[in-house]
Amino acid sequence: MAIQALRENTIVDVIDRILDKGLTINADISISLAGTELLGIKIKAAIASFETAAKYGLEFPSGADRNTAAWKDAMALKEDCPACKKKQPVESLLKTGCIWCGWRRAAVGDLPQNTP
Repeated sequence: MAIQALRENTIVDVIDRILDKGLTINADISISLAGTELLGIKIKAAIASFETAAKYGLEFPSGADRNTAAWKDAMALKEDCPACKKKQPVESLLKTGCIWCGWRRAAVGDLPQNTP
C-alpha cells in the first residue's frame, strides 16, 4: 500500500517536500593503500528552501542580499491552506484565499447566526 501511495506522487510533490523539510547529505570518501590513507574527501551539502534553511539556522553566503522580494517572501509567516494543505503567506490566505485550490475563508456576514 505504501508503494502505491509513493507512485502517485509526482516529481513536483517530491521537490516540494525536499524544499519544505530540507535534505542533508554527508559523505566521507577515503582511498587507502596498504593501510595508509592516500586521499580523503568529506562532503557536506544541504538542500532546502530559504525559509527552511533560515528556520534551522543555516548560514547564508556573506554576499546574500536579504532586501529582495524573494527573501521577504521566504521570511513571511506562512500557514497551510485548510483545503489543499499547501503553505501560503497568512496575509494572502486571509485576504484573497488560496491561490492553488481557490479556497476562501468565510466572511463575517456569511457565518450562520445563533438564534435562540
